Amino acid sequence: MLGLDYSLVIEATADPLFFSFYSPTLEGFTGVGSSVEDCIYKARWGMKEHAEILTEQRLPVPRPEPHPTVVVRDATAISPAA
Repeated sequence: MLGLDYSLVIEATADPLFFSFYSPTLEGFTGVGSSVEDCIYKARWGMKEHAEILTEQRLPVPRPEPHPTVVVRDATAISPAA
């Protein structure tokens, strides 16, 4: 069990010890980690903190997803927007 409230996208970079991540559902939530597992661990706690900050600032917080997904992709294969 991943223990995530929201879906997560993890992007691998050319550096094998640098991954970035974000939630497509939880606006403004991003982070970095040294492995896929590290990203999931940081996201688990970071999502909760991010939702608390949004609540404190009276900003909308999406409902937790019943079946969040984790997508791992190669960031170097993503074309930049023109």
